[in-house]
Amino acid sequence: MTDAGKKVKAARKLRGLTQRELAEHSGVSLSTIRKLEQGERSTARMETLHALARALRMETMSLVDAPKEEGASAETRDLWAPMRAELLRPPSQEGEEDDPATPAGVKRVLARAADLSRGDQFAKLSAVLPALLRDADTLGEEGRKVRVQVLQLAASALTHTRQFDLAELAVRRSLADAQDRLAASASVNTAAWLLIRQGRLDEALSLATKWADDLEPPRLTRATHAELAAWGLLLLRAAGAAVRNNQIGAAVDMKRWAKTAATAIGQEVSVDHELIRTFGPTTVRLLAVEDAVVRDHPDTALTLARKVPLLGVRPCSSVQNRHGIDVAYAHAKLGGFAEAFGQLTKVQTRAPEWFPYQTAARDALRTVVDGRRSLTPEMRNMAETLNLAL
Repeated sequence: MTDAGKKVKAARKLRGLTQRELAEHSGVSLSTIRKLEQGERSTARMETLHALARALRMETMSLVDAPKEEGASAETRDLWAPMRAELLRPPSQEGEEDDPATPAGVKRVLARAADLSRGDQFAKLSAVLPALLRDADTLGEEGRKVRVQVLQLAASALTHTRQFDLAELAVRRSLADAQDRLAASASVNTAAWLLIRQGRLDEALSLATKWADDLEPPRLTRATHAELAAWGLLLLRAAGAAVRNNQIGAAVDMKRWAKTAATAIGQEVSVDHELIRTFGPTTVRLLAVEDAVVRDHPDTALTLARKVPLLGVRPCSSVQNRHGIDVAYAHAKLGGFAEAFGQLTKVQTRAPEWFPYQTAARDALRTVVDGRRSLTPEMRNMAETLNLAL
């Protein structure tokens, strides 16, 4: 029996539950619980462990042996091989090129790359970023700010595409080069997100909470939008880690303060130190829907989704598309399989390069598949895209 299986079995017995009762309370199949406890499965997905921990009234990480998250496919790694080579290459020196890069030129290309990132166009982004980082490296001290943002953009894209080792390298370099706390906060936010995707919830919560505490404005009425956004985004990241770890009290506190920061701003805004992320009432509401889904409250998630405000700028496409998946999952949990699949289809159509990397989409489709007597060809095609075994 694996350590995870032992922990599930011990916690189940301590609560006086049979395997069947645990399956009923958690929504995890009886077969999965039996295989895990009997050692036939060496591990389980974080979503499975979270559901079991929620039913057993314990923190998710207390069931985790060695948290793992599936990595990128060979095709994805090949696509990003030039970025790997660039991140591992020794630093360039100023004056090496006959036609040296300029800060203004790098900023223009960075703006175009940011647009690709906002649109989740990873293939094009993988072609642009290596040369962009090489040029930023040659700028020396005057190009420090733009170099940090290039690295942050790379870390975000690499996290999206499950290349966690490269993402960690990029985010560490961006932190080392950051000139101020606001610039560093964007890198920290990505670092905490990376930890969450790897299943390292305790570390993510600790990192985001520490930085949120350090960045809390002494007087909200005098804080700039940038300061409030940095604080609020880290609070939301901490809340996301806490809710996944079944630390609901901590998550509620973090979200309450994030809502305070958003209310102080009054609308969704973009800020200079965040190249892609926005912050405001819309982001807070979108994350509230996601948290309701994680906590297995689909009815609450749909109620909240209908109340999402659209104030100021719109969040980036990945945030909006994740919201679409959350709504799909909530519909599926409530038996609305047609609505759920329709919502998933909309998201896939909007973001075909982003969609295959989403475990949340796979979980939503799994719920649809398990609830239907037969599958349409479109459902089978989507299952193949998401690598979902039928």
